[in-house]
Amino acid sequence: MSNTFVSLKGKLLLDGGKLCGSFFHRTVVLICQHDAEGAFGLVLNRHSETNVGDALVANLPSPIRDQKIYVGGPVQPAALSFLHTHSGFVEENVFGQLGLGHSIDELVEIGESLSPEVHIRIFAGYAGWSPGQLDDEIRREAWLIHPASIELAFFSQPDELWKVILRQKGWPYQLLADAPEDLSWN
Repeated sequence: MSNTFVSLKGKLLLDGGKLCGSFFHRTVVLICQHDAEGAFGLVLNRHSETNVGDALVANLPSPIRDQKIYVGGPVQPAALSFLHTHSGFVEENVFGQLGLGHSIDELVEIGESLSPEVHIRIFAGYAGWSPGQLDDEIRREAWLIHPASIELAFFSQPDELWKVILRQKGWPYQLLADAPEDLSWN
């Protein structure tokens, strides 16, 4: 067995059916950072009912204010993160033209120059792993790895994202996607 570190930055992790009962049951997590020090990711398919403007005390442009906040993960639920495709603000690349930000000032600046071509999604909290923890979960096959894309990061029906990706992966995963939330219902 090789101990060579492989970064999952820019990949999606999907609950492979072994996370029932946990926060990560049926989630899709975009890994934004992954190195020997640990990993940082954002859950893409769990939005809250709270609008950004109701949660943040800042003079935000209305296209930002009116968006729903996504629950990025169970760690530091008050921590702000956002994904965006604004090319002028891509400081921390996740992959290609996808940037990660944490500053309200940067969020305001992006919001002031929003156009239909720019995507932005705001998160409260994040998913975090200590050194080696995510690697161990991958070895135990708790997660399925899938290539990320702008389209998946900003999928228009986030509640369906987990099922949509599993169905794309082929027949064994289609069974998982179509299984009832609680297997006792089967």
